[in-house]
Amino acid sequence: MTHWTLVTGANRGLGLELVRQLLADGARVVATCRQPGRAQALNALAAEYPGHLKVLPLDVGDAASREELAREWPLAAGREARIGLLVNNAGVLHGGERFGALTEEILDDSLRTNVVGPLLLTQALAPLLADGARVANLSSQLGSIAGTTRFGTPSYAISKAALNMATVQLAHALRERGIVVVALHPGWVRTDMGGAQATETPEESVAGLRRVIAGLGAADSGRFLDWTGASLPW
Repeated sequence: MTHWTLVTGANRGLGLELVRQLLADGARVVATCRQPGRAQALNALAAEYPGHLKVLPLDVGDAASREELAREWPLAAGREARIGLLVNNAGVLHGGERFGALTEEILDDSLRTNVVGPLLLTQALAPLLADGARVANLSSQLGSIAGTTRFGTPSYAISKAALNMATVQLAHALRERGIVVVALHPGWVRTDMGGAQATETPEESVAGLRRVIAGLGAADSGRFLDWTGASLPW
């Protein structure tokens, strides 16, 4: 049975770098983004690695889009293919939030994209996950309640804290099938989201994340780890 990796939010940043590294190592990858037709880097990789990369549309925060991805899977990857690794990478960060000016719209968008989307996508794809598969939810140290020392990026921080709980819930739901679910902090990475002052390159972060994922065992399911494998406080 063929196993594929599925990466959401794969058109730029960490998602794109993850796809690059996986393909270079011979993996088969389904990469998703909201507008595949405009994902030039992904489409170039698909041409470079024929048969190893499929690019599919997904708006992780939209129920119909999640359901369509699950329906399209057999056509894209093959009827007998299963997901060996699911990386819930797609996310949103709204900058410039100030206390006194927080809005329901931004909070709702952050929660829908960063929490509800990954949780319900994993649920929708559960029948396609191989027994013993890995699910990596891209979280952030900003989601650590114990580590919070100031007011900042509240909708993002709140959503990542909620994603951490969703990770633990999924770990329990999928444990009987040997599926390991973890929340991973990728470091402060120089991407569009992380900014130019960030300390890690996408290449370094992704290489570290891949080492952590490769080393996961059953006892790690439900943990909150960073890209070096260190445990983070809830």
